[in-house]
Amino acid sequence: MADFKTHISASTLVGIAYGYWGVTSQSMTLENGILAGGLCSVSGMLPDLDSDGGIPLREISMFTAAVAPMMMLNRFRDYDLSHESMALAAMLIYVVIRFGAFEFFKRFTVHRGMWHSLPAAAVSGLIAYLAMPTTSDAERAYKAVAVVVGFMVHLILDEIWAVEVGVARLRTKKSFGTALKFFGTDAMANVFVYALLFGLCYTAWSDNKIAARLRERAKYDLTQPGWQYTPTSPPTEWTAPQWQIPDFGFNASLPSAERK
Repeated sequence: MADFKTHISASTLVGIAYGYWGVTSQSMTLENGILAGGLCSVSGMLPDLDSDGGIPLREISMFTAAVAPMMMLNRFRDYDLSHESMALAAMLIYVVIRFGAFEFFKRFTVHRGMWHSLPAAAVSGLIAYLAMPTTSDAERAYKAVAVVVGFMVHLILDEIWAVEVGVARLRTKKSFGTALKFFGTDAMANVFVYALLFGLCYTAWSDNKIAARLRERAKYDLTQPGWQYTPTSPPTEWTAPQWQIPDFGFNASLPSAERK
């Protein structure tokens, strides 16, 4: 199979191309393009979370635990959390991811199991989609797809490295077909991954309300461009109008000679 450097190099190159495509063809901002490229690059290590240890597990666990709370700032704002509550939530998320979720992967997964599969790639993308609510559904989907693309790059490389090409011969290794798959050999693992996939699909489908609330809140955000008063010309001197005797209608009934 492809080693760590091959996986991260390939996913980084694909991430650069993906970010460039988003900025030049999909009207994404430069910041979103760079972020999507970085997500694609790091996601190239995600399938190796089912390994017992090594560089991929250590690097991705520390990166995810540190970055995930920052990606959830919009969700914290939607819940109207104070700054202190946001800091506390970020610390709890770090501990849960760093010492909970990744410990689960070490104990209850096997290498090249169901985490090396197509539904697992979809699960990763849905988790990213739920973790990064924004006022733009297109930006949210763009960054979630970046995670799926990076995951898929890893799986495709594993399948390519499972094929041995020699002089006038083509042979596949035993690991061929264990990456790009829909089902594994463990029935319980299959049920768990697909249950997680369908649950996340339902949650993502019903989570669009948070984006609607963020868009509504952005309308009344006085810090957004368009709300600030910017005079187009310097103020001119104001002159008072000339005072006249008020006419209450009595003069209208008098002859013109008497009015004078």
